[in-house]
Amino acid sequence: MAKESTRTIQSVWKTRLRYLADAVVLLALTLVARLSAHSAPVQLFEQAPVSITNLAPGVILVDFGRVAFGNLRLIPPPNATGLITVHFGEAFSDGRINRKPPGSVRYAQVITNLAGSKPLIIAPPASLRNTTNPDAVLLPPEWGVVMPFRWVEIEGCSGELRPEQLRRRAAFARTWDDQAASFHSSDETLDRIWELCRYSIKATTFAGVYVDGERERIAYEADAYLNQLSQYYTDYDVQMARDTYDRLMAHPTWPTEWAAHMVFIAHADWMRMGDTNWLAARYTSLKTKLLNDHARADGLIVSTPAQIKRGDLVDWPASERDGFVFTPVNTVINAFHLRSLALMAELARALHRDADAADYIARERVARKAFQKILFDSVRGIYRDGEGTNHASLHANLFPLAFGLVPETNRAQVAQWLADRGMACSVYAAQYLMEGLFENDCATPAMALMTAPNDRSWKHMVESGTTISWEAWDQRYKPNQDWNHAWGAAPANLLPRYVLGVQPLAPGWSRALIRPNPGSLKHAEGKVPTPLGPVLVHWEASDIFKLTVTLPPAMSAQVEIPAGENSRVFVDGKPARAQRRGAWWILDQQITGAALIETKTPTSGLK
Repeated sequence: MAKESTRTIQSVWKTRLRYLADAVVLLALTLVARLSAHSAPVQLFEQAPVSITNLAPGVILVDFGRVAFGNLRLIPPPNATGLITVHFGEAFSDGRINRKPPGSVRYAQVITNLAGSKPLIIAPPASLRNTTNPDAVLLPPEWGVVMPFRWVEIEGCSGELRPEQLRRRAAFARTWDDQAASFHSSDETLDRIWELCRYSIKATTFAGVYVDGERERIAYEADAYLNQLSQYYTDYDVQMARDTYDRLMAHPTWPTEWAAHMVFIAHADWMRMGDTNWLAARYTSLKTKLLNDHARADGLIVSTPAQIKRGDLVDWPASERDGFVFTPVNTVINAFHLRSLALMAELARALHRDADAADYIARERVARKAFQKILFDSVRGIYRDGEGTNHASLHANLFPLAFGLVPETNRAQVAQWLADRGMACSVYAAQYLMEGLFENDCATPAMALMTAPNDRSWKHMVESGTTISWEAWDQRYKPNQDWNHAWGAAPANLLPRYVLGVQPLAPGWSRALIRPNPGSLKHAEGKVPTPLGPVLVHWEASDIFKLTVTLPPAMSAQVEIPAGENSRVFVDGKPARAQRRGAWWILDQQITGAALIETKTPTSGLK
């Protein structure tokens, strides 16, 4: 017994020391990030080729394995002279770089002279669209032009080119940590989707702030929020999201719902960091992002004709709106408004602005009552698109469900209706569709939509061969799309948030929620970065459910696990008190450190 106790104590201290070491590394990374955030948040990293192939005499194909934003450094072969033609490509076709790729997919050609033996920096020509637009984010001029590419073809080079003579100079966030996060499950396709999306977030840090991809390189509020969520679950940095927020305050865009995303960004930062100083400096300007001046007496927002024509977006591109009928009182706009009011009340309380908090709560209560009375069709049990129409789109229901606006008695019905409709929305709105499904015990259909064998799923992206997520599900849904859009990388945050089940419950992650959603998966494990250190999760689902979780020292967690029939809950082998709520066991005790939580039934060995 004493030996067992000694081993337990030693194990606990090993865990604590490991987390102390992680915390020291994390602190160092944070200090580096803050010191460099406004001077050089991004840098060029030299990358060796994955392969070099001789396609024909004098024609060399270079593959760097994945797309990245960068240019090329070339050391000419000894005694090589004359002109060479260098092709940069993001798309590949019939064994060669696609010279005429679709939409905004990039291809460039450069002719340069090999005279001399000094290294050459070969950069593609600049795109006028993403360099002359006054809202475009410009890169350091000393870099030379960068563009997204995976392949390079070199024509006319005499002599052999060895791997050490070629380097891609790829732009990434300088503090990015490839080991910060991980995700593995019993579904190989889901794992590939997560890795595609994780890398997409890394690759799109090239500009130092979140931009909408290669075509414009402009920061947009909704793009930034989705990007922020995924970077939080794949890396430790928070400064890029903050710099993007400040840029968007100075350079806002036009869509009506995008203003609400500024509230979402600020609230996500508060939950991540618990930093009242950062929030307080921005709170007053954040108030301008509410739509109170468009509210009528019952609290609902009324869109102007100009907003209906252009500003009220609902989804993008327009073909992804599931036939949404625009009216002056729009269900999607009002769902965003209600969510903004609720989040603003939380932010006001955090800053002890009690009068503001009370006002936001009162406004939200009045508007929510009207929202339900006017926009919910009690006969069909779903929401209509707006006041004055009976059309009910996917969007009129997915946003209210994701934002917690659907009455509890109707949530299961709305969630099932959405799951049955499928992915009738864009990659942007899919973030919220997935959130609504996962939050309402529809993990199985949510993951089925992610991995669906059609062209409206992340499985389709993975199988296409792309290495960065797309702006749209497929070229046919947005012919001018680019192939490097971070708002298409939602599974980077959805899978750790809901399948691993790791979310913050208190600002700064002092308390976490661990609530795995297995769906039809047999097992999953992963690592989630937080400001306090990594959270490690491993679970197995069969007749019993077994969860192993390891938390940083300064964090506690509320644990909720799937409850089988006639099951009981055990923590580290001992019976634990828990409350049954629907299909879930909710532990009474808070978990700290490392713990094994499992359910047992009479057939699985319970005595």
